[in-house]
Amino acid sequence: MTFYPNERIALFIDGANFYAAARTLGFDVDYRKLLEEFKKRGRLVRASYYTAILEDVEYSPVRPLADWLDYNGFNVITKPAKEFTDTLGRRRVKGDMDIEIAVDMMELASHVDHIVLFSGDGDFRVLIEAVQRRGPRVSVVSSIKTQPPMIADELRRQADTFIDLADLSALIGRPPRPDGFESPRTNFRPGRSVEGEEFSDEFDDELEGMEDELEGETEA
Repeated sequence: MTFYPNERIALFIDGANFYAAARTLGFDVDYRKLLEEFKKRGRLVRASYYTAILEDVEYSPVRPLADWLDYNGFNVITKPAKEFTDTLGRRRVKGDMDIEIAVDMMELASHVDHIVLFSGDGDFRVLIEAVQRRGPRVSVVSSIKTQPPMIADELRRQADTFIDLADLSALIGRPPRPDGFESPRTNFRPGRSVEGEEFSDEFDDELEGMEDELEGETEA
């Protein structure tokens, strides 16, 4: 990774896409470590996290993560997810945050030197090209070490730098914990609340439909 000490950095995290990539690689992200890691690499101006949340349910397990991030240095952008039933009768959730990411990135582009996008969505290629014309360098974090690769080939080619998420796992991943050890608030992981109470599999249910949308986006 090429970062310069005095450059202004902004992080843009596509929540569903980033979660899917980390889960496929088999590790959980410690968001406090992620924030601290990029603070070391320059002047971190903003770290934005984007996620859709189901609002028509009694309890959304995505909400504790969004709340923790909001209180701990992240700019959190949410919108209601849309729930629907597909042709096979399966429950699906749609929560596309592409427009929100694009608008915010274009607005911030003239105020930073380096943008880091955590997503493999090929739809962002044109956005990255537009941002580069305004001056900032753009790095993209995703993975080619999964089968299939999590990043679209056109997005990887457009980025100034590609950072494989697998290479960051030792820096921003949560270390293995002893059996029975409860996850603290700073180490939120899907499937468990910030207080350590089980969610069952509701978090995965919420993201399942969003991850289905990633299929085809990461193909070359």
